[in-house]
Amino acid sequence: MKLRLTEARVQGDVDVLSRGGLTLDDFLAEATASVQRAVPWVGACVSTHDPASMMLTSARKYGALESVNDHDQLFGIIEYGSDEPTSYRSLAATELRAIGMHETTSGEIERSERMTRLMLPFYGFADEARLMFRDGSRVWGGLALFRGGDDPSFAADEVEFLGTLSESFARGVRSGMLARLAIGHPADPDVAGPAVVIVDAHDRISQISVGADERLAELQGDAHGSDPLTLVTSLVGAARRTLTMPGAGLPRARVRTGSGIWLLLHASPLRGADGSVGDVVVTIEEARPPEIVALVVAAFGLTPRERDVTCLVLQGVDTKDIAATLHVSAYTVQDHLKSVFDKAGVRSRRELISRVYFEQYVPRMGAVVGPTGWFA
Repeated sequence: MKLRLTEARVQGDVDVLSRGGLTLDDFLAEATASVQRAVPWVGACVSTHDPASMMLTSARKYGALESVNDHDQLFGIIEYGSDEPTSYRSLAATELRAIGMHETTSGEIERSERMTRLMLPFYGFADEARLMFRDGSRVWGGLALFRGGDDPSFAADEVEFLGTLSESFARGVRSGMLARLAIGHPADPDVAGPAVVIVDAHDRISQISVGADERLAELQGDAHGSDPLTLVTSLVGAARRTLTMPGAGLPRARVRTGSGIWLLLHASPLRGADGSVGDVVVTIEEARPPEIVALVVAAFGLTPRERDVTCLVLQGVDTKDIAATLHVSAYTVQDHLKSVFDKAGVRSRRELISRVYFEQYVPRMGAVVGPTGWFA
């Protein structure tokens, strides 16, 4: 699409912000305000999601929605307990980057449970546009923009423009999570969290977090006997190159240590307050299944195979594909699902997803979100 001048400037601003090493709060506030110049809105809600389950991990509201939390539970019920085809979970299963409710429903927004039960009666919003933050096959969050009854609906070209911001928002969210770790936050001393290493513009390690020495030592004895600084330097170089490569994903690597532990390394370029570049933050953490699955297993007493099925259900995988992934028949998957439903006290996938959301995610809202998308 050919961008108008304002749209081109906003696209450039959001891209620069996504590479600026801003905290999550600062990036989302500045980027959302910038979008308003090209796509006017009266209310906005930005959410981060756990890529492993597409469930909400945090929300920030602006404009008419700022400081309004009266109907968050109803939102959760509709988003995770209904068949709403424009929920974030449903959209994540498609390749769509942005939608407009008026355009999607051909002007019949009453077809949307979210619009008729929540947005229109409580806020007077007559249209909504949603942008998905996509980084390859993963979705890290979404932006919902709203307009009132007297405002024009979101036009097709506005929705198309929003879609061009998808990767920049995903990059900004990921970088914001890493920046938050670099600043440091209180943590449970008994829980080994991600280690953080900051490399300056001269390729020297300028800062490290508590525990980073141990992680680097683990890398020293990796299965291939390589120098850990060589791997870190490679990631740093790749991270710096993303500054000149619009749309490039942040580099990462998976390494097995000599003791058999797999570690994940992520690198993201930082930008100083004066606009200087060159510094890069590298995080090192244990590679492990999504933390939420362990919690669900503990809560419901699932067997290993039921755990595998539940993990795929939370990711939105259908029965046929679950069977193919696990190399079992569809009938076997249904048997496992029946057992999971019985143990969880639910009757359907939808009820299972809703229960997991309200029991495992809602109580953790407000906590720091880590680089995997789960709560730090």
